[in-house]
Amino acid sequence: MQPLPLSLTWQKEDTYTFLPVFMSVVLFEIYWFTTQSAKIKAFFYDKFEYDQASAYHITFLRLFGFVTMGLGSGVLSMIIMSDYSLSSYGLTYIDESAFFTVSWTVGLMLIIIPIAYFSARKPRNLVNYPQIRARIWTSKIVFMNAFGWFMYLFGYEFLFRGVLLFPLAEHLGVWPAVAISIAICSVAHIPKGLDETIGSIILGFVFCVLTLESGTIWIALFVHVALAWTNGFTALKYHPDMQYLRSAKLVRTGFRESA
Repeated sequence: MQPLPLSLTWQKEDTYTFLPVFMSVVLFEIYWFTTQSAKIKAFFYDKFEYDQASAYHITFLRLFGFVTMGLGSGVLSMIIMSDYSLSSYGLTYIDESAFFTVSWTVGLMLIIIPIAYFSARKPRNLVNYPQIRARIWTSKIVFMNAFGWFMYLFGYEFLFRGVLLFPLAEHLGVWPAVAISIAICSVAHIPKGLDETIGSIILGFVFCVLTLESGTIWIALFVHVALAWTNGFTALKYHPDMQYLRSAKLVRTGFRESA
């Protein structure tokens, strides 16, 4: 059997296939290993009371994810692939697909929100969610949780369903692009367990197809945000060690817990 001919000459076409994959992996790795940093976590828990520290730490990580995956991928793409614009990555409004986008967004929410609500109540989900582990939740923490999720998922969807998916679909074809997107996203969910990993494959396929059909990332973004909010706030409601107080005044626990 003869080996395949190998040429290391860089072609312009390679930029639109190599760069999105390489950038997606590297930027997510930067975000992921930052979330695992004991020094960053210790900074918040040494400086603030436990509930505040948890809220500030998780919110920082989510905003960092937005900066790395969202802003980072956008800036690098605009520089290296200058003939692409933000609209090329689905960050746009398309009048022709607006009804399609709204219909699928609402339809998927009607399916996913009830499923997420009942799944989030299970004890194995409460081990990890809500990610903010504050024992007393105030309106401020509720807002930080919702805002942080939205910003993180905006960066996440822009990277994986925008910067990664659209160039690959154009230069490799739809199904290779969908397969690569699903593969990277599912691997990113492995640390969260089998259920989320399988779910990311199924939902990832749906998101990729609808994103390419609509020409925008909005379906994936808003449905993903609805899923995260439902899961997080349902977990808060049923978590035995957490409670929500309407008062903005933070109830002190009397001690600090280390990270």
